[in-house]
Amino acid sequence: MIYWVSGCITSSVRFYKENLGQGIGGSQHDKVPVKVPTGVASFPSELMHCPLSWAKGQYTNIVSFKFMPRGGHFAALEEPALLADHIRQFTRKLEQK
Repeated sequence: MIYWVSGCITSSVRFYKENLGQGIGGSQHDKVPVKVPTGVASFPSELMHCPLSWAKGQYTNIVSFKFMPRGGHFAALEEPALLADHIRQFTRKLEQK
């Protein structure tokens, strides 16, 4: 509703049109490996899920991958403590290297 009343609905759905319009994995940038340290928090009510085996195909340096007990697409608003804990845990792992 916030997107509609603020006049931002077009820009909010643009990301999905541009990135999912060709299907998952259809863009050229989908084939470029991401080599930086990566953390993944998988929330159960997210719009799309990416299994660890798929994530490893593109993200070659996954430091942390965690299935969260609750939350969804707006995890920072829905479950801020869970997300913050995961970010802190990810950061600690990076600092130990």
